[in-house]
Amino acid sequence: MTFDFDLIVIGAGAAGLTCAITAKGFGKSVLLIEKNRTGGECTWSGCVPSKALINISKEINSARKYCDFVPDTRKIMKDVKKVIEDVYSHETPEVLEKTGINFLEGEAEFTENKTIKIGENTFSGKSIIIATGSSPFVPPIPGINTVEYLTNESLFLLEEIPKSMIILGGGAIGVEMAQALNRIGVEVHLVEMLDNILFREDQEFAHILREKLIDEGVNIHIKTKAVEVKKNNNTIILTVEKDGQKSELSAESMLVAVGRKPSTASLKLENAGIEYNKKGIEVDKHLETNIHNIYAVGDVVGPYQFSHMANYQGIIAVQNALTPLKKSIDYSNVAWTTFTQPELASAGMSEKEAREKHDNIHIYSLKRDELDRAKTKKDDIFNVKIICDHKKKILGAQILADRAGELICEIQAMKSNGLSLDKLAGVIHPYPTYAEAFSKLGKKAYVDKLMDNPVVSLIKSIKH
Repeated sequence: MTFDFDLIVIGAGAAGLTCAITAKGFGKSVLLIEKNRTGGECTWSGCVPSKALINISKEINSARKYCDFVPDTRKIMKDVKKVIEDVYSHETPEVLEKTGINFLEGEAEFTENKTIKIGENTFSGKSIIIATGSSPFVPPIPGINTVEYLTNESLFLLEEIPKSMIILGGGAIGVEMAQALNRIGVEVHLVEMLDNILFREDQEFAHILREKLIDEGVNIHIKTKAVEVKKNNNTIILTVEKDGQKSELSAESMLVAVGRKPSTASLKLENAGIEYNKKGIEVDKHLETNIHNIYAVGDVVGPYQFSHMANYQGIIAVQNALTPLKKSIDYSNVAWTTFTQPELASAGMSEKEAREKHDNIHIYSLKRDELDRAKTKKDDIFNVKIICDHKKKILGAQILADRAGELICEIQAMKSNGLSLDKLAGVIHPYPTYAEAFSKLGKKAYVDKLMDNPVVSLIKSIKH
C-alpha cells in the first residue's frame, strides 16, 4: 500500500512541532495539521505569556521598594503580546514550510486507521502521531456559565487587567497568576478546596510559599469549596463553603485554573478504533496506541502536562514510528518548575514518595543561612532538599529559591545518569553562587558515605 506521507502529525503545539521537525530531520515526508495557530497552548496561552507576565510583575515588585506608582496594565498586556509574537515568529507556517514540512490548517478527523480527513480532502500516512494537546477543564459549578469567566486561553487576550480577580485552583497556573497579578496591583482571591496549594509538591515547601504569597497580599482560601457563581451588575460573586460555613467573594473577573482535559472530541477516534478514556488517549511504553503505527504524545496522553515532556515524548514517538530502533518512555527522571518568586522546582521523588518506596533514605537539606549568595542577594527564602537512598544515589530533589528552575537542572542531570550526591563533593562551584549549595550537600553526603565504608568502620572499632 502506498501512502501520501511517511508521517502525519495532528496538532502543531509543542509536541506536534517537535514531531514534525524531528521527522523532517530524518528525511521523511511530513504533513502537519493544526486547526488554530502553530505554537499551541504553550506559545499563545501558557508558558510564554505567563512567564512574560511573571517577569513584568517581578520588575514592578522590585521597583515598588523605592517608589509608589500605579502600573499601566494596557502597556503590560502589549508587552506580553510582543513576547508571544517574538516566539511565534520562529514557528509560523511559513517558517515550517521552508524546512520542507507540509502544513495544512484545518480540523482533522479519522475516517479509518491510516486516513485523515480535513474538510473535503483526505490524506493517508504510513504513521500518524496525535498531538492535539489539552484545554481548560471548567468545573460544573452552578451558575458558572452565566458569567464571563477567564481561562488561560482568554486571560492573555485581555487589553487591560481587571482591578480584582477570583482565581479558582491552587495549582501551578493559579498560584503563578495569583502572585503576578497581585504584584501588578490586582486584588486577588485564590480559592483551593484541598488543604494546601500545590498539592503535588513537597508540602513543607508549598506551605512556605503559601505564607510568602499571603505576606505579599494574596488572599488565599484553602479547604474552600466553590458552591455557586452569579453576577451582580459588573461584579462576579462566588459563594464558597468552608467548614460548613458559606460566605461570598466578589471581584470584577474570575480565572478558572482547576486543571486541563485532553482534546480528543473532534478526532473521531472511534473510526480508527483508537482506545481512549477521560484522561486521554491510551498508549504503551513506546507511545503507540492500540492501533499499529498510530502514536499519541503530549497533553492528550499525559501523565505530565509540560511542554518539555511533550518535546521528550515527541522525539521518542518519531523514532519509534519511523525507525526500527524502538525506545521506551521513562518517567522516572522528570523535572518541573512553578515560576513564582521564589521558584519551586522538583525532580524525581518527593520525600513522601521516597519514604513509601524505600526503607532507608537520607535527606540532605540546606537553607538560606548556610549560603552566602542568598545573603548577598538579600533573599528571604532559600531551601534545598535532596533525597538519596542508602548508597547516596539521588532519588529526588526539591528547591524553593530564586532561579530554582535553573538550579534543578544540575541535580536532574546527575539523577538521570545514576550518579550519587557525593560525586558533587569534588566539583568546584564558583563562589558566591546559588549552585554552591550542591557542593556543600555533596560534601555532607561524601562524609556520610565515607563513614559507612566497612574499612572506616573497622578502623573506628579498633580505635575504640
